Amino acid sequence: MARALPSTRLLAPLLALALLPAAVQSQEQEETYDYWAFQRGMIQHGVQAILQCNGLFTSDRTLEQVFDQELAYVREPVGTAEGGDYVVDWDRKAVAIGAGRPGEPPIMRAAFRDGIGCVILPPDQDFDDIDALPIQTLPPLDGDPATIPWPMGDADATASAPDGVDAAALQAASDWAFDRPEQQETLSLLVVHDGKIIHERYAPGVDMHTRTRTWSTAKSIAVTLMGMLVDDGRMALDEPLGLEWLPRVRSPETDPRNAITLRHVLNMSSGLEVVDNAGLEYATGSGMAYWAGASSVRGALSQALIREPGTFWDYENYDTLLGVLAMKIALGDDRTYLEFPRKALLDRIGMRNTLLSTDRFGDFILSSQVYTNARDLARFGLLYLNGGMWQGERLLSEEWIDFVRTPAPATADRGNQYGGQWWLVPDNVTTVPRDAYSTAGNRGQFAIVVPSHDLVIVRRGLDWGRQGFDRWELVEEVLKAFPEGG
Repeated sequence: MARALPSTRLLAPLLALALLPAAVQSQEQEETYDYWAFQRGMIQHGVQAILQCNGLFTSDRTLEQVFDQELAYVREPVGTAEGGDYVVDWDRKAVAIGAGRPGEPPIMRAAFRDGIGCVILPPDQDFDDIDALPIQTLPPLDGDPATIPWPMGDADATASAPDGVDAAALQAASDWAFDRPEQQETLSLLVVHDGKIIHERYAPGVDMHTRTRTWSTAKSIAVTLMGMLVDDGRMALDEPLGLEWLPRVRSPETDPRNAITLRHVLNMSSGLEVVDNAGLEYATGSGMAYWAGASSVRGALSQALIREPGTFWDYENYDTLLGVLAMKIALGDDRTYLEFPRKALLDRIGMRNTLLSTDRFGDFILSSQVYTNARDLARFGLLYLNGGMWQGERLLSEEWIDFVRTPAPATADRGNQYGGQWWLVPDNVTTVPRDAYSTAGNRGQFAIVVPSHDLVIVRRGLDWGRQGFDRWELVEEVLKAFPEGG
């Protein structure tokens, strides 16, 4: 039976609305209610759970330190160092945040796992589910790092500033890094020159062993691991990722996302819908995996393609996580994947204090969730400074380092500030060498490589509220200590 058409009288308003400019339509349909309020509350509890759990059991800091610094980042944290609506299970190395009262966000829990750091649980799991969470079974590296020479260990790591380097200017650069405006808190500063640490400084309550979260500096570690697989022929930069996109459809071969390559995602130019900004980074998207126990894989595979890959740059955690998933597929099985970062990179360059965390399903959250110390990041920077060589062995090709240092094509109109999961000196910054490049993470995590001056500079922070520590200005200050030309 044919369905009756709507009358002209009913169609007219709809046609008029359709003909309005998009801007006018959006004004008429402005939404003021926060439909994400529940998830924001859940994620806020989850942020505190992860930061508090890692602060206590990964960083070995006190509750007072955690509330003063780690949780300064959290708006209205639950409780204080003296107590509140949270539980710390010291035996199980776990925390639970919130009371779960009616009308309040659910209780969120996180638990420390050996070799991984703290893992967030979803709201429907509790401490009885901890034993099912992933764990790293590889034993620690042999030997006492205090007796092993730098850079594989910590013995003989430091040296006085060499002749020609202005020690007073270097100290002034250090003071610049530590004497920050309110809300910018420098934890550590390392300057490595000619392979040795010529300046090393820590804030009170922090030392060379203190591990803190890298945030997005983890992305530069991720691209290093992928580069090793590309060098080995097990991944390819310019071939489709080969993923099974979500949602499942009857003709997956026609999915336009099949055109996305590893280069696209590492250049932050996948063309996929971006969800980690516009006020939603702590409501949905990768935040659900970081802080709420959701799968990091399912979310990454579910974004729609809205632009041609490679044509538009937008910073998105899911782009990195898609590359990590492709790495997992290339490695072939869960155990090989879980052990690969240690065996391929961390153990080989002495990064024995670095923990790569996973979601509860065992997938690395290598877009953010890594805990390490300043010296390990200095070792990582030295690998790049030395062109991928480590004590006579090539770990990473020069071609891959060239790739990460080459501006993503889609950044041409943005100052060429981004390469392959590394940040580059923007076109409008003329006060530092053009060959410098840097990792970057929230709250001020930087490992900066300056090849022309044989320098690695590491700054770790627990900035909060007012972000924006200027890494290029730090480089400028440090270079005042060096003679012209390095």
